[in-house]
Amino acid sequence: MAPSKTGKATATKSSKKEKIFHPQSRKADQLSRKALRKEKLVSLVSNRNKKHDMLADFYGFFYHSLPAEGTLTLEELHRIIVDVWLKRYDEELEIERAARRKGRPKSVKESKLEELKLRESEQYRTGFEVIDLTHPENVALFQTWDQKEVAFIDLLRFIRISSASPATFVVSRPGKHISVIKDEVIIQNHSADMELDS
Repeated sequence: MAPSKTGKATATKSSKKEKIFHPQSRKADQLSRKALRKEKLVSLVSNRNKKHDMLADFYGFFYHSLPAEGTLTLEELHRIIVDVWLKRYDEELEIERAARRKGRPKSVKESKLEELKLRESEQYRTGFEVIDLTHPENVALFQTWDQKEVAFIDLLRFIRISSASPATFVVSRPGKHISVIKDEVIIQNHSADMELDS
């Protein structure tokens, strides 16, 4: 009869010692590259999530600005940007300024808020890209958004408006959804039919 294996013998085989590599060996270099890659991927994921959250907040602002019925006029869209969007940090800035003692430098938060406000106002002056809330089909499609999935926004039509010329806008992104681009498809089909007739 063969001797049975004891529990002690199997336990020592399953728990292996951690191998120690020479610091300048190929294996040590391989492990360090693997760790750096993993660190880099984690950083990319966190940056992507931050950007996703910022975009969701930006588009969420316009989602909550939608009228219950119909669309906005171009003038109303400008009023929303000037009166609400560009002034959303004014209270925080006033609190920061009031908290600062005389003769002290600006706090980091105050500097960042002022920089952000200046950047956004300059962007609005030169051309601010927003979702087209003046287009009925675009508004109807935007109202179906779940306020989480930022990829849905690519289906919508975007316009570029500026404070320099408030009466005009430029379609910066025509949108990808069929309900938004059907006018353009009809125009293209009509022009193609006219070319065939000639």
